[in-house]
Amino acid sequence: MDDLALALAKVSDADHRTYLPEILHPTRSEERARLMMLLAERGIRVHDVLHGQVRELIRTHSPDRRSSPEELDRAADAHLQGHGPGMYGVWVHYPWSGRLVHMLDEEEFALVRTDRNRNKITREEQQVLSTKKVGVIGLSVGQSVALTMALERGFGEIRLADHDILELSNLNRIRSGVHALGANKVINVAREIAEIDPFLKVVCFTEGIDRDNINAFLTDGGDLDILIEECDSVDVKVYARQHAKRLGIPVVMDTSDRGLVDVERFDLEPERPILHGLIDDLDLAVVERPMSDLEKMPFLGRMVGMETLSDRMKRSLPEVGKTLVTWPQLASGVVLGGALVTEIVRRVLLGIHQPSGRWWNDFLTGSTSAMPQMEPTRSNSEE
Repeated sequence: MDDLALALAKVSDADHRTYLPEILHPTRSEERARLMMLLAERGIRVHDVLHGQVRELIRTHSPDRRSSPEELDRAADAHLQGHGPGMYGVWVHYPWSGRLVHMLDEEEFALVRTDRNRNKITREEQQVLSTKKVGVIGLSVGQSVALTMALERGFGEIRLADHDILELSNLNRIRSGVHALGANKVINVAREIAEIDPFLKVVCFTEGIDRDNINAFLTDGGDLDILIEECDSVDVKVYARQHAKRLGIPVVMDTSDRGLVDVERFDLEPERPILHGLIDDLDLAVVERPMSDLEKMPFLGRMVGMETLSDRMKRSLPEVGKTLVTWPQLASGVVLGGALVTEIVRRVLLGIHQPSGRWWNDFLTGSTSAMPQMEPTRSNSEE
């Protein structure tokens, strides 16, 4: 064995399992002791800019007051009420990166972090969103959706499901680093959410979704308020909707081609057929067993709308398995999908008018609505 191989053999593999941050309150004796242990560890990286966060908190409380930097410093010191440099707020340990970050505790943290949302999202609406549970199946487009919603703090709990690992070819559209290659996609996204906001609850289904766990995904810990379905499996697309319809959970899906988004308001239209009735005449029994690629094609064609696909996607699909490994997706389409779905999900969760339907957000041909809702939907408020 050469020198490089020997050196590599002595290095531990990357941690691809841990995703929960450790939140430590220095005023609690046991957590303070744990904090002291971490500070003594070799290689721990400390990030402490709490004073700047307190300054922001002061400005958030008094937006009409124009204070000098010196006045803000004095106000921040007064707010700390004599707490020592490390005793205010919380310390958050990220085991996968060896970082220890000093930050405001949850209530003050959330207030400051969402302050620039106002009043596109009011504080009252922000509080409503903090009580909502959302689920995301499939973490290519789903990653973009989950992170955009996390940035807006558009939920209190998110459930993530995908069995795949992050591969090099995914990095054309999944915003991540090469250090995450080989990690389960769910773990990767859960870590990214924790690094944005460690107080958001993330529940991970690293085995993906199947018939045995779909009900748990939708209901354990309380029913989901909305499901975002972005997976590749035809059978999961079908039975996830069947279960969501039974439970009255609305479903949203982005297809990352021409900005196509589907909305199914099973909460308002309990009799609405899944996928707008597009697959009603197909034999749904076939999804009860493993399907061949040939059997999947009629379902996929109806689901994505073969006649309305972009020209390049139409030309690409026949090449899958021949000159292409799988159907193409671009980062621009995936990021657009994340923004569109986040906007729609927020409207649904806040009771702002958002009907069922299928929409394209195509900058070349304009936005078109086809297949509107079956019946007029009701909402609590209008935008």
